[in-house]
Amino acid sequence: MKAKVIAILAVPGVQLLDVSGPLDVFAEANIQAGREIYAPLVIAAKHGHIRSSSGVRLVADHVVGETLPAIDTLLVAGCPNATEISLGDDLLDWLRSTAPKARRYGSVCSGAFLLAASGLLDGHRVTTHWAVAEALAARHPAVTVEKDAIHVRDGRLRTAAGVTAGLDLSLSLVEEDLGRDIAMKVASQLVMFFTRPGGQMQFSRGGEAAPAGRSALQEIQRWIAANPAADHSVAALAKRMDVSPRHFARLFREEVGTTPAVWVEAARISAVRRRLEDGQAPKQVASECGFADVDTLRRAFTRHVGITPAEYRRHHWRIDEA
Repeated sequence: MKAKVIAILAVPGVQLLDVSGPLDVFAEANIQAGREIYAPLVIAAKHGHIRSSSGVRLVADHVVGETLPAIDTLLVAGCPNATEISLGDDLLDWLRSTAPKARRYGSVCSGAFLLAASGLLDGHRVTTHWAVAEALAARHPAVTVEKDAIHVRDGRLRTAAGVTAGLDLSLSLVEEDLGRDIAMKVASQLVMFFTRPGGQMQFSRGGEAAPAGRSALQEIQRWIAANPAADHSVAALAKRMDVSPRHFARLFREEVGTTPAVWVEAARISAVRRRLEDGQAPKQVASECGFADVDTLRRAFTRHVGITPAEYRRHHWRIDEA
């Protein structure tokens, strides 16, 4: 049986792991299957070395415009400046003509911006790195962006979240082709989750509360962040600022862009995350950060982060060396 060609398009400034991660998954699948199932190759936009964002240079197997073997799966790798670069018409035309001929096509991380520029994501559900998900949705309103997903399957389209999620996506493709047993062996060999717990929200810091508005309001917000367990009702905060509760609530919403209650909860969740990362137990953290009990914390934390406090602590606990 002829090997399935896995083609990865890499543009200048590419994130190296967006390319090497998937390639290693498919290479390991060949080993676990005992034969060459996949024939991975790298495609460049033009001749010459591809300098990655880390400075390491890649040598592509083919260049856009050359005669290529039939592509089974085409993936577009991301790069840190994907939101800023503009692809030439030749490359966009190549994507538009090549991707539909492949059995599957998609992107890793911010590579979604490059595919979206070609129009290939219009009308589809996709994901990308949490830090640029809102930018992708704003720039391409015809695309439905799932900000918390690790990877998304929509028909023939496959998209992965940030960087290491390219491994998760590739592993899911191996499972599609070769079954669960082979995919689990690949995951075991590469020391990675077969199914990663939770979504991107647990890694995102984008929702953390940051001081905004006039200096008096920022002082209030810094007080909240430094004292998460204190009374942060509108009445208490208004008294601290020496204004009426009604005036405080209106001013806060106008200048900060959200209600005091929403900001306080976000600040408390940020405090919880830091304590969980230091190894504290959820029950202890709940009282220290202003939550009535651990159940209240669990509901709020899951809503913000996507997993429970106990799960977050298990996967993000920083164990400092003595």
